[in-house]
Amino acid sequence: MTESRLLARLRTAGGPPPAPSARAALLAGLGGFSATLTMFSLADWSGAAFIMAPFGASCVLAFALPDSPLSQPRNIVGGHLIAAAIGLGMMSLFGTSAAIMALAVGLAIAAMLVTRTTHAPAGANPLLVMLAGADWSFLVTPVLAGATTLVAVALLYHRCTGRRDYPRYWL
Repeated sequence: MTESRLLARLRTAGGPPPAPSARAALLAGLGGFSATLTMFSLADWSGAAFIMAPFGASCVLAFALPDSPLSQPRNIVGGHLIAAAIGLGMMSLFGTSAAIMALAVGLAIAAMLVTRTTHAPAGANPLLVMLAGADWSFLVTPVLAGATTLVAVALLYHRCTGRRDYPRYWL
């Protein structure tokens, strides 16, 4: 493709989506703040892990893009559980290497697609599991505990901000 055709294609590809209102952006940020603070507070109170880095990206989806299929409870909880379990299983069976970590990410993506639990932030879970040397308890805390807390805060947040249609579906 010539440079001029490429430039023409880029110009006709459309622009970015419209910017949200300042209110919507601030409310989404408040939702992410609330969920993250809740997970840290529960961790401090209980002594159990409730937070991991991919939950920050999950907050973007749950609070800024609540209509996305990737933002639904099934996807947040299921995606994180499936991807973390694949990371743990691969590490248990084959150890940790670049090839095994890459394979685990690929398998997690495929498994989330097949089970209709695709959640982009969960794609990081196999890497996190293997780089941290996590054990199987990682599935309960922080994965299950944190993901269900995040969904509970998202549900409450959307009710308080007038979005009674979240979630679009549960299962």
